[in-house]
Amino acid sequence: MEKTLVLIKPDAFGANHSGDILKLYEDAGFKIIAAKVMQMTESLAAKHYAEHIGRTYYPALVEFMTAAPIMAVVLTGDDVIRKVRELNGATNPAEAAAGTVRKLFATDKTHNAVHASDSPESAAREIPIFFGACEIFD
Repeated sequence: MEKTLVLIKPDAFGANHSGDILKLYEDAGFKIIAAKVMQMTESLAAKHYAEHIGRTYYPALVEFMTAAPIMAVVLTGDDVIRKVRELNGATNPAEAAAGTVRKLFATDKTHNAVHASDSPESAAREIPIFFGACEIFD
């Protein structure tokens, strides 16, 4: 079974939308095999967002992601990476389809509620940044 990482970002976590977001994933048939609430540090953000270092938006991204707690989640299921990204909707909530996570819970392109791995390679790189093997129950 394929796995993906989802981060419920500070905006959605702080607005108490985590349960609603997780329910959307579970209702879509995905299984939660790891979850934790944590504070992202600058060094953790640098590992996770390594490909963005040096871009103009990187400092604001790190400031946002380290400002308040997040929830890190590993989901599993058939074609979970593609299907979760589809369920999350467009990065810009104004362009997201009705019923998607971002249409329901995001406010703008920065405060867009969730992150999800975009490929099997990304998931394989991202999951161990947030979870040890003994924290994943599949």
